[in-house]
Amino acid sequence: MTPLLILASQSPFRRMLMENAGLAFEARAAEIDERAAEAALAARNPTPPDVAEALAIEKARDVAGRNPGALVIGSDQTLSLEGRVFHKPADMAEAKSHLMAMSGRTHALNCGIALVRDGETLWTHVSIARLTMRPLSEGFIDRHLARVGTRVLASVGAYQLEGEGVQLFERIDGDYFTILGLPLLPLLAKLRDLGAIDA
Repeated sequence: MTPLLILASQSPFRRMLMENAGLAFEARAAEIDERAAEAALAARNPTPPDVAEALAIEKARDVAGRNPGALVIGSDQTLSLEGRVFHKPADMAEAKSHLMAMSGRTHALNCGIALVRDGETLWTHVSIARLTMRPLSEGFIDRHLARVGTRVLASVGAYQLEGEGVQLFERIDGDYFTILGLPLLPLLAKLRDLGAIDA
């Protein structure tokens, strides 16, 4: 019998990607303190991709610990800009600050993914997309945020590329699925390799 496939996330975007791909799965939120987990990693001086991978593993292990035998997918994303790591903005003022900092510059979205079963990490992968934001005036940022509203607080970059956020960019190098928070093509390849989905 094929083991239960669980997505260790409540992200509507990750769920949508997996549903659209025709996967049968359940979504269950990981119960970890991401900032505390990052602080524990700090002694190793990790890169932003390292942090994304480590958090993906932590999320998958947390959910796998409550679901014996299940194959659990963990995923996490960090945004880095010239050495600075950005987190989801706490409020609209911080969202504006993030967009001002990224205006006219190229940032990286680092998306880590992990497969865990019964405490064993079976596979990890990190995909990186590089996004160049066009130069934005403060007035445009204010108007943009007023239009899109608090939805931006759910995103590490204070934008949703699948919505009006696409207007902020002049160049994108990388996989669309990575940008949405789940590197789907390598995940599907590994699930086929493990016999978890039809090959």
